[in-house]
Amino acid sequence: MAESNYEYPRLRRPEIVTILAQLQIANVTEQDFTNPNPDFISDLYTRVLIHLDILLESLSLSIFFSFRTFFDSTFLAQILILFIFRREDNEQLEFHALEHLENPDFHLDSVRAVKLYNQINEVLTTLECPRKFTLADLLMPDPHRTDLFLGSLLNFCLDRDARMNSVSEIVEEVNALEAQRTELEENRILQLKAEISECNEAKEREMPLVEEVEAKVKELKQTIAVLNSNQSSLRSTLRKLKEKTGETDEKISNAEFTLVQNVQENANLRSKISQSPDKVQRALEEKKLAREEARNAERLAMQAFHEKTALVEVFSKVYKKMSKHNKLMQDIQEQVLTYSSYLS
Repeated sequence: MAESNYEYPRLRRPEIVTILAQLQIANVTEQDFTNPNPDFISDLYTRVLIHLDILLESLSLSIFFSFRTFFDSTFLAQILILFIFRREDNEQLEFHALEHLENPDFHLDSVRAVKLYNQINEVLTTLECPRKFTLADLLMPDPHRTDLFLGSLLNFCLDRDARMNSVSEIVEEVNALEAQRTELEENRILQLKAEISECNEAKEREMPLVEEVEAKVKELKQTIAVLNSNQSSLRSTLRKLKEKTGETDEKISNAEFTLVQNVQENANLRSKISQSPDKVQRALEEKKLAREEARNAERLAMQAFHEKTALVEVFSKVYKKMSKHNKLMQDIQEQVLTYSSYLS
């Protein structure tokens, strides 16, 4: 970064007059500074501030930030701070300051003088002027101090112009590059728009094919759904067939077991069949007699069972009545004990 060469050389009065005329700020003579009056000095300071304001408005802050490496931090800070002074706010500020006073017309000049002093003081403080600017420098200006303060402001104008001229070619080159970049961006945007248009046209051309494929996909999805349903039905049918097969196998096994038992029983029965009809008749009569005896025994047992059942019912009823009476006797006994304890 370049080192700052900004200092405060004491401009001589002829140089101040020449610079004021060169910058078209004011046409004055050396005699005007010999015994300056407050109105002349105030008007001259105002013209210098206006000139600074106009010049600063003509500069772009983006240029300073783009080329901040060419300036030292002090000088760049001075430029940025001075950029805040704007003439369009003067009347509004004066109005807000005067609206709190009685007879504001009597104080208008005083408010403007104080405001001008604050502006000059802030600018000179920013420029790090070696002398402190006071309100007396406006109301009772001293020639030597006036030369110092005006010289500081004018010297800053000259120093700033010299610095800006040193990068004017770079600024022009940057502007050219900016224009070239804008043109390239516009061309790129046009190219992208053309590509987008081509993509849209290709999309429209391929739309029938896409719709056809989508219809086929939809049809295939429906077919898959039907097949899945059929597969589920077949699985259910197969599961039922397996269950029926298991039941059939079990029935076959049972039938085979029964057949074997029947064969065995037939063999047993055949072995028991007697060859004599008389013996068979006697055996049948014996079995009939035994069956009659069994039936009679069954009837007697049922009769005894019914009698015992009736007896059990009678005992149950008696037991219930006895339980109820027993419960009643217990309640009466408890009441007697309660009453006895109460009397005692």
